[in-house]
Amino acid sequence: MTDGWGFRRPDDDDGTAAQHTPPAVAPPASFWWSDALNDPWRDPHSPVALVPPAERAHAPEPEPLAEPDHTRRRTLWTVAGAAVLAGVLAGVLGGAMGVRFSDDRLAARSILGSTAAPPHRAPESLAAVASLLLPSVVTVRVPVDGSVSLGSGFVASADGHIITNDHVVSGSSGVVSVIFDDGTSSPAKVIGSDPESDVAVLQVKRAELHPAMLGDSDAVAVGDAVVAIGSPLALRGTVTAGIVSALDRPIATEADNGATRYYAAIQTDAAVNHGNSGGPLVDAAGQVVGINAVIKSMAGSEESAGNIGLAFAIPINHARRVAEEIISAGRAHRTVIGAEVEESFRGPAGGVRLGQVTATGPAAEAGMRTGDVVTSFAGRPLSEPTDLIALVRKAAPGAVVEVTYKRGSTSHDAAVTLVADAD
Repeated sequence: MTDGWGFRRPDDDDGTAAQHTPPAVAPPASFWWSDALNDPWRDPHSPVALVPPAERAHAPEPEPLAEPDHTRRRTLWTVAGAAVLAGVLAGVLGGAMGVRFSDDRLAARSILGSTAAPPHRAPESLAAVASLLLPSVVTVRVPVDGSVSLGSGFVASADGHIITNDHVVSGSSGVVSVIFDDGTSSPAKVIGSDPESDVAVLQVKRAELHPAMLGDSDAVAVGDAVVAIGSPLALRGTVTAGIVSALDRPIATEADNGATRYYAAIQTDAAVNHGNSGGPLVDAAGQVVGINAVIKSMAGSEESAGNIGLAFAIPINHARRVAEEIISAGRAHRTVIGAEVEESFRGPAGGVRLGQVTATGPAAEAGMRTGDVVTSFAGRPLSEPTDLIALVRKAAPGAVVEVTYKRGSTSHDAAVTLVADAD
């Protein structure tokens, strides 16, 4: 049954089948109920009574409309409910498994964020260098006239030898003691000191010492990274960092006994203050290359002086030689060239003029005379008397040094073999 036109084949009188053409009229319009199941305004639960118009009574009746399948609707709702329930159960199960396998992670988290793994520090990092040296560094406590003076030092041998500055222990009026990085302390014996080089040696009786590694100060270059460790202003275990600013900086300071200290220092911009004296200056490999000794300041007095990035350390090669002589012989010998210098001389082209030249001394044996002007020592130009003295003190007795000097307008080169003083 369709909504279009139809045709039939009637029986003829003579029994011959004749084909009839459908009338050439337009097909009647479809009724609105012909697609009732897809009607969006239809209420499937309301009774339906369809009565064709009188003028279309002869039209074929439409196909009966089936009532909605209530069983199918209930099945769809059941499937949908089961799907929702399955989703809820899956979410609960997944959450439980997530909590189960992340217990350790949740335990490590804090309220304000997660806890990162400990950082891995390279052996040459500043933190690694500090960790290596801190057990070797000590605070030196020296009783002086009813009060206590503080300085720094470091363990240099398994026998308990500690190197510090002479000016740290000079003037002691009682028992010197040292405080280690772990806070424990031990009494220390002053083995000996050398005021002119500003080096002193102490010794403690203690198990499980951590001697520092001593480097080669002759291998230090300007720009090398360095670390200063000590007790500035009584702040034990302070670590500061900087670079080597200059080498062979001539230093001359007055000792308590009236002598003058001379050394060719390592200059650094690492922060050094009162109390750092005697502590180590360490390179990036964790090796001691110097002993912090002097600072320059714009302050009007030594007591109010503070760090301005100009600190000076005794090269460890110089300090080790002096310390070994103190340990083995009780005193150290100065290195000399066998001539005095004229403090007042200032030549237009620099240089240091020699005063009295010892007849059998190193300078005389190399052909030098009184009045000669030394312009360079070991390849380093000279401009002040302090320059020559500091460089001579730095060298070890027996060292052969190339010297350039002038006699009048003539320049000469000589190889001078330095010696220890006779005193």
